[in-house]
Amino acid sequence: MTIALAGNPNAGKTTLFNALTGSNQFVGNWPGVTVEKKEGKLKTQKDVNVMDLPGVYSLSPYSLEEVITRNFLLEEKPEVILNLIDGTNIERNLFLTTQLLELGIPVLAAVNMIDEVEKAGDFIDLKALETALGCPLVPISALKGTGIPGLIEKAVALGGEKTRPAPKVPFSKPLEAGISSLSDLLQEIPEGQKRFYALKILEKDEKISLPLQKKEKFEEIRKQTEAACGDDIESLIAEDRYRFITALAEKCIRKKNRGGETLSDRIDRVVTNRVLALPIFAAVIFLIYFISVTSIGTWVTDWTNDGLFGEGFHLFGLGGRAFAEAAETGDPNPEDFGVWIPGLPVLIGRLLEAGGVSEWLSSLILDGIVAGVGAVLGFVPQMLVLFLLLALVESCGYMARIAFILDRLFRRFGLSGKSFIPMLVGTGCGVPGVMASRTIENPGDRRLTVMTTTFMPCGAKLPVIAMISGAVFGGAWWVAPSAYFIGIASVIMSGIILKKTRPFLGEVSPFVMELPPYRVPGGVNVLRAMWERSSSFIKKAGSIILLSAVLIWFLSNFGFTGEGFQRVDDMNDGLLAGIGSGIAILFAPLGFGTWDAAVATITGLIAKENVVGTMGVLYGFAEVSEEGEEMWSAFGAHFTALSGYAFLLFNLYCPPCFAAIGAIRREMNNPKWTLAAVGYQLGWGYLLALIVYQFGSFFTGQGFGLGTVAGILGLAFLVWLLVRRPSEGSALPAEPSEAAA
Repeated sequence: MTIALAGNPNAGKTTLFNALTGSNQFVGNWPGVTVEKKEGKLKTQKDVNVMDLPGVYSLSPYSLEEVITRNFLLEEKPEVILNLIDGTNIERNLFLTTQLLELGIPVLAAVNMIDEVEKAGDFIDLKALETALGCPLVPISALKGTGIPGLIEKAVALGGEKTRPAPKVPFSKPLEAGISSLSDLLQEIPEGQKRFYALKILEKDEKISLPLQKKEKFEEIRKQTEAACGDDIESLIAEDRYRFITALAEKCIRKKNRGGETLSDRIDRVVTNRVLALPIFAAVIFLIYFISVTSIGTWVTDWTNDGLFGEGFHLFGLGGRAFAEAAETGDPNPEDFGVWIPGLPVLIGRLLEAGGVSEWLSSLILDGIVAGVGAVLGFVPQMLVLFLLLALVESCGYMARIAFILDRLFRRFGLSGKSFIPMLVGTGCGVPGVMASRTIENPGDRRLTVMTTTFMPCGAKLPVIAMISGAVFGGAWWVAPSAYFIGIASVIMSGIILKKTRPFLGEVSPFVMELPPYRVPGGVNVLRAMWERSSSFIKKAGSIILLSAVLIWFLSNFGFTGEGFQRVDDMNDGLLAGIGSGIAILFAPLGFGTWDAAVATITGLIAKENVVGTMGVLYGFAEVSEEGEEMWSAFGAHFTALSGYAFLLFNLYCPPCFAAIGAIRREMNNPKWTLAAVGYQLGWGYLLALIVYQFGSFFTGQGFGLGTVAGILGLAFLVWLLVRRPSEGSALPAEPSEAAA
């Protein structure tokens, strides 16, 4: 048996899916979280499949979500449709319900958020509503688990009965006559679905599959019906549906505060204000990155790097006052001061020494695996703090406001607020961010979004930001937020540039988004969202980063000498140095033309965490500790402020990791477009780093040279791209749209 979850965006389907299946799918208090169908098994009955379909407002396929949902329901024919209805906004949700009832598939309606309905003092006459719709209703709270067992029981029982709902929406006489005439011609269609198909023919739905030999007859009946109605049929059908729903709501629903201002309305007067919205958004983003990268996240990360992946830590007070005083006069033994727990490098080193392991194998484990993987895992605390804060912002409902706020800004430059939704998703990982671009109908806007989504810093880029911030800039507060805002600026400038070219012509995609009510974030959902985003990072550290660390260690420790291929004492004589030196010349104009920086940048294409992992191997814990220096101090000594920031810019805005490039390939579905996207990202990252480094060098008194000329030419080229006239036939940006309140 298959149960299909269908409902409006942000009605709580993913929360219900997790409750039914025990899954940990991402949940956010903003529309568009689910962009493809997800499958799971019912926790209580493993022979029952549950399919979570993308949220849709109707079964008229104007967007990809609606196509996915409708095609599944028509082609896969699930035994039960579990229609999730937002109890706080029943009238809007019932528009989809009336269409689902016309599919000839058993429908069970679950009125979600019933706890919020009761809290607001509203009343829903469920029995009267059930009778009027002709399908069973169950009141539930997916978040709190209220009513879930009874819902499961009814859904399974309904699937076994195979009862088909009778459509309840009465259309006008001319429309009913047209529906009847078309139904008589649809012998190939199951009896229970004839009304649905007839309505799609009348609405001139070009994506519905119909017998081609009857196409002319269908069109003739449609034109006759339209003439009898005297108006656009699609509008009349929608009007009749809403007339039915309004009458139903007046009979079955009583609202305590009908038409009154809610708390969400009062908050939105401030946070979506035309003057205050952008400063508030900037302050929120600054606060998120300040807490996660500069303050709390840094404190925990420093402890992790110095303790767990460093020399060790003291159980009480990290050593106490006595240890600190002894450190001023000499080189104290940490074990002489309280309960001292050795860090992983120390502990593993002792175990290897006790086991008589050979020197090269010890070096591989300590200088390669522990140093490389440890360097990446050391930033997990910062990532956990960042993802926790992002989950809180998403769960409370502010994320939807950010998309609405930026739509005003984006639309002036040829982009839609819809383009920012994938970028919000991409703050966790670029792969689902790229996939979320499917919701954009306009092909040009969709391609543009795919090409620019990865400009927003994802979780894998956070260690790179934190590494540069800590090692080069001493933990300066502005470094991490600047990466986010430069990402937004890159998207806007890319929109201006690309919208002027012929492949991206066309009107800006319309953007209508429902602003969900503000809610107190649920602890379980917030932690689940935080862990889901972080777990993929940790998994990569145990697989891709591990293998990369081993390869980097091997290539940096072995090379060709006068005695043949053997282990070298100096990394500058290794194979990796030779490979990196050949590439480094390309990065010399950007200020980091050394072989180690070049190699780290190239390995970052496999996974962005590899930039940190590679530096961990090259400036590893074991080697660095012998010199009495910390890893990041040794790394930071190889960069100036300008070259370090240019290194950061290039690695953030050049092509993403291989996994994200693979997602770009799937979404573009064309090798040439994929190469164009990767080429544009490579050029953009290089151009930004070049301009920043060369102009920074000139204005700090480092002289005028060929690099300065290249920087001037690069800036002139960028300005020309921004101000040049659009290609003939390109669309001018439309006026900003408004969100649906």
